[in-house]
Amino acid sequence: MFGFDVRIARVVWTGSLVAFLLFATYSLRSTLLVVVFAVFFSYLLYPLVELVERIKPVRVPRTVSIGIVFVFAVLVFGAAGALFGTTITEEAMRLSQQLPTLLDPANISARVPLPDFLESQRARILVFVTEQVQAGTGQALPIAQRLGLGVMHAATNLIYLILIPVLSFLLIKEAPLLRAEFLSSLGTVSAPLWRGILFDLDVLLSKYVRALLLLSMATFTVYSLVFSAMGVPYSLLLAGVAGLLEVIPFVGPLSAVIIILCVAAFSGFSHLLWLLIFIIAYRMFQDYVLNPMLMSEGVEVSPLLIIVGLLAGDELAGVTGIFLSVPVLAAIKILFVRVRSSTHLIDRTTNASN
Repeated sequence: MFGFDVRIARVVWTGSLVAFLLFATYSLRSTLLVVVFAVFFSYLLYPLVELVERIKPVRVPRTVSIGIVFVFAVLVFGAAGALFGTTITEEAMRLSQQLPTLLDPANISARVPLPDFLESQRARILVFVTEQVQAGTGQALPIAQRLGLGVMHAATNLIYLILIPVLSFLLIKEAPLLRAEFLSSLGTVSAPLWRGILFDLDVLLSKYVRALLLLSMATFTVYSLVFSAMGVPYSLLLAGVAGLLEVIPFVGPLSAVIIILCVAAFSGFSHLLWLLIFIIAYRMFQDYVLNPMLMSEGVEVSPLLIIVGLLAGDELAGVTGIFLSVPVLAAIKILFVRVRSSTHLIDRTTNASN
């Protein structure tokens, strides 16, 4: 009647609702990012909460177990900061003071070591490096200014350092109840589907977050020990940078390698070839042995999709988008596989009944 089509109206309504949700997500991206980091932090501490729950007396409430774990986490992070923070800060201060001298083209020729077969080309290499450094100086200033503004912006949002643990505490405390209420609100048809989706997402996030932590710790430990033994300048600082960048898929480790080699070269480190061989050997062990072992479940996305996701994440949200691209792609895959399996199961049941 009156040219009104109910089916088309439903399609338009669904499309409008999806568009509104996407717009709301983009508008609230800063708040949602804080929630995402709180979720990641929750998955990091949740195994410890479960361990305390198993060994504590039954009369002790769950809130006490969560509080014990959070106090322990604060002590661990504080001890790590006291153990390594002072040295890393001193090395960072020293590097920042020496950076103009290290990048001075007039001193690069005598300081950067070259293999014997390139010694005859040192003058040409010096001219090329001088041109590149001079050309890069004009580009480095705007980048440094943006970086400084970013640091100032982060400093004004230090409240997040308190807010994320608080949200994480509440998430761990309320998660079982919220999960049960959500599943109970669904019908008998949808509940099994969403129970499976939540289970797969739980496995995905727990594996991913803990694997990132272990990979970062392994990189920091191995790099700091080997760099110190080899006499690499600013060894603990470079190891810390590599450990932090390990959480950014693909781009982070590659950036860490470039930073380490550049700082070592400009600082006059004479064993660059051995340093490069070690980094390549470690990356092969990390990428082909340790990483697959830690992410053996949940995070199973083809390399092609990962690369596309990294590029899309960079376009949408920069470093944050790159960091979240892999778990988002894995979550989308989980939803697709679960919905498809549920649809096939319903179709088989319908055909069998007919």
